[in-house]
Amino acid sequence: MSDSKDPTTLNNLEMSDKAKPLLNAVIKHIRENVDPMTEEYYKAGEGRENRWSHTPRQMELMEAAKQKARDAGLWNFFLPNAETGEGLSNLDYAYIAAELGKNPLASETLNCSAPDTGNMEVLERIGTQKQKDTWLKPLLAGEIRSAFAMTEPDRASSDAKNIGMTAVLEKGEWVLNGEKYYISGAGDPRCKVMIVMVKTSPDAEPFRQQSQILVPMDHPGVEILGPMHVFGHDDAPHGHMHIRFTDVRVPEDSILWGEGKGFEISQVRLGPGRIHHCMRSIGQAEKALDLMIDRGLNRVAFGKKIVDLGKNMETISRAKIEIESMRLLVLKAAKAMDVLGNKEARIWVSMIKAKVPEQVCDIIDQAMQVHGATGISQWSPLSGMYAQQRTLRYADGPDEVHHHVIARNEVQTYKDSNSRQDAIAGDTQARGSGGFMG
Repeated sequence: MSDSKDPTTLNNLEMSDKAKPLLNAVIKHIRENVDPMTEEYYKAGEGRENRWSHTPRQMELMEAAKQKARDAGLWNFFLPNAETGEGLSNLDYAYIAAELGKNPLASETLNCSAPDTGNMEVLERIGTQKQKDTWLKPLLAGEIRSAFAMTEPDRASSDAKNIGMTAVLEKGEWVLNGEKYYISGAGDPRCKVMIVMVKTSPDAEPFRQQSQILVPMDHPGVEILGPMHVFGHDDAPHGHMHIRFTDVRVPEDSILWGEGKGFEISQVRLGPGRIHHCMRSIGQAEKALDLMIDRGLNRVAFGKKIVDLGKNMETISRAKIEIESMRLLVLKAAKAMDVLGNKEARIWVSMIKAKVPEQVCDIIDQAMQVHGATGISQWSPLSGMYAQQRTLRYADGPDEVHHHVIARNEVQTYKDSNSRQDAIAGDTQARGSGGFMG
């Protein structure tokens, strides 16, 4: 770690020399292997009998792109452990994540998709050898997918202390009961395991009541009730599923890291995951801006190109300014995580989560407006991009939670600063008085 006391440390946002070739290789892979097959991939999935599946042609295209990524050494590079990944810093990965956000298939071709990335990082860092052999190994190989189950339909899950789903230890088994919803990726037939946030110790202090437990998707008692729709879409076959757990029994050693460690595990995954989300979002904002400009240059209304009508040139300018502002803020948050650690960097991470999805939504909305009716239709990717970004304003904590975290820190910093100043002033006055009286 760099010297965190050096005030210039957090402002050095340059990508490391060792990571620059990797970034260039990722850009080349997306341009040559992912972009050309994207349209065919989605067309190959149209009209399939089972929406919760992939057609053979889709799998053929995806596996071919994944193999090209493996051959180029572009596989699992998100992991911080150099034995299983590239050992990248958060700052280095942030640059790459922005490129991944420009194509919806890019992350999967490199085995860098959420929620698998967070789940793999958790397993790699704190999983037992048995857990790694059973679940991490096939995840690293890209043979299976996974999900993370925390949000509950009858609880305000933005406060994770509210988690109500229970897990009780009985005769060497955890018995799980409860419901989860918006479990992203659980509709994919390749999804084989969930990490489930549960309450195991209701009498412990609030942040020690929760644990995380591995549960196979096909386990007895696990029932997928159906997909939760996002703006009317079910996002098949990925899906955001509503799942009921009824007397689901898993071995005692299915627990991750130990009883009461749920919040600590979340700190392992949430900070890096939020960096990844925000940089991919910036990639989407760049894509939306490109689409906005292309439409503006190639469409004529009232005798002018649309780009020259009204305030559209200013709209383009403001979008570019916001994109670069967001990029700097996210890179600084990534650097803060590298220098200060996940816990101390939480304020920076809350800043980007409060800022980026909201601003990217605005840029995509402006791009849709320039496109007219086409912008909200199936002929344009913009409506799907907007739905995804709007959803991110809930994922990993709603805007209000992050604003509260930031403001609370600022208020406390102000109080602490004033207290120090008062103490200094009081000490100076006391010493001055002492000298006078002496």
